[in-house]
Amino acid sequence: MSGERSESDDSSRDGPAGRADRVAVTGTPGTGKTTATTLLEAEYDVIHLNERIKSDDDLWTERDADRDTLVADLDAVRTELGDWSGVLDSHLAHRFDADRVVVLRCHPETIESRLEARSESPETAAENAESDEPSRALARKARENAESDEPSRALARKARENAESDEPSRALARKARENAESDEPSRALAR
Repeated sequence: MSGERSESDDSSRDGPAGRADRVAVTGTPGTGKTTATTLLEAEYDVIHLNERIKSDDDLWTERDADRDTLVADLDAVRTELGDWSGVLDSHLAHRFDADRVVVLRCHPETIESRLEARSESPETAAENAESDEPSRALARKARENAESDEPSRALARKARENAESDEPSRALARKARENAESDEPSRALAR
């Protein structure tokens, strides 16, 4: 999914028809990032960053024994990605240069049950479920402010316009809706 752009256009990496070259899909583990981005693989180059990090010893610095996770070397990952294009899937994706960022969220109880189903420890599942709660509170506060504050309403309007004009975001939403009737994780994503 690489788009053509002229050398003189440094302000945007949008490719053909306003399509963003680099879309980062991020969110708390268990929100459905990999499930959602897998649905896009037929139309976009999708990089499942966590799998890449796990498969290359040069992309992580240590193993966190308490959480049974790898600690990514973000500089090494950035070098490995180079001038990437496509859809980047990871809870770390927002840490890399991107034209658009999509943040997936879901109810903390759903996160916890999904992670436990993946055989994560109850402590890890609970920690990740709790980590999504501040973003839920922030979203509630943003909605409250948007109702009473013209700059916030304008910002919310602009965010909706960007979402409507961004083909990967529309494709992700379309795929979520298409699968919502037959797939529980997708139903949760579509909500």
